[in-house]
Amino acid sequence: MTNDPMLKAMEEADAAKAAKLFEEMVRRGEKAWDIHLSLFPLVQRVLNPPFINPHLPKMYCICGELKPYLTETEIPSFVHLEVMEYSRRPKLEELSKVAVPSSPVSFGDIETAIRSEDRKAAAIAMAGFLSQRGASDLARRLLVLGSAYLSQSLGHSVSCTAFILLELLARPKEDPWPALAALADYFCKGKFAASPALRRLAPFSPDEAIKHHLSRAVSGRGIVNLHHAITVYAMERVRHLFDEKEYGHMIDSWITFLGNKSADSHFGEDTRAEPITSYDQFYELFSALEAKPLSARVGRMIGTPEGRQNLSRFFVKGLCDRHRGNYNPHCITGLGAALWVLHRFADQPALAMRALFQYTDFLFDSIKSGN
Repeated sequence: MTNDPMLKAMEEADAAKAAKLFEEMVRRGEKAWDIHLSLFPLVQRVLNPPFINPHLPKMYCICGELKPYLTETEIPSFVHLEVMEYSRRPKLEELSKVAVPSSPVSFGDIETAIRSEDRKAAAIAMAGFLSQRGASDLARRLLVLGSAYLSQSLGHSVSCTAFILLELLARPKEDPWPALAALADYFCKGKFAASPALRRLAPFSPDEAIKHHLSRAVSGRGIVNLHHAITVYAMERVRHLFDEKEYGHMIDSWITFLGNKSADSHFGEDTRAEPITSYDQFYELFSALEAKPLSARVGRMIGTPEGRQNLSRFFVKGLCDRHRGNYNPHCITGLGAALWVLHRFADQPALAMRALFQYTDFLFDSIKSGN
């Protein structure tokens, strides 16, 4: 695969040219998902000003979680959406790679570099720690560090970090430097420099605590409330990195991040609404950009595995078909969280419906406002 011209167009924020080159590559027979995979180094540098959070590298990993819901013929339009979104945004200056330190590197060295706001020193220290202690240990320590700053960062210190690290862990043959440079830049900008003492989660186990508090997380409208769900979704995806005490700390940090918000009143299925039986029916409702009518109809689909699978596909395909070249990245990352709730808590239809409504309400407001 030769996509250098496309990458150059993306680097230069020429979305129209990048999209045209992508379409030509697919017509020549190149696999759309292989093109997606090749974007890893560039995507780590995609910015979303005025925010410091690496929304687009996070979105890149979550796209991998959404891809299985699509048919093979639908994947090109999904990657086309990605190419457009990554292309139109500015890029972080590339950090030249240096040799990995041979002398011992502690996690404290990483924190010291972050405290000094030295992006290159932090990236070098992360590379040294990864080489000496392994990617899983680096990921675990960075996530615990990020957990101290959830309220300050609206959860991104864990949610963005988690998905960048998951992509890095899933691709051990890929050069980790672009991801480490992105994380170093973010932690320096956010001043995430002091690892917390581990909190004690009581009286629940992590699973019990999530179940108990998730109804609060998926309640409320707008971007702040949406992040409550995205954050615990990210934590669940990196759960395998922690021991029980560490994961209890992560969940307790999330509960504190939720604050004193309450759960919305009962949100159940409207048994009078006709179920959706086709994508065309779904997209007609989706295109109207009204969350309540859509939620009333999709509630009839979540009772069976087939219905949930179809609904997941409809949402991802709907995002692709409605795309006009300008999405808030939370339109994709928020969908990842909502579908996680849908499948993970399928035995609690009201909870799944609440999550889908929270997401669609945000999505449609975002589209209407052009943000």
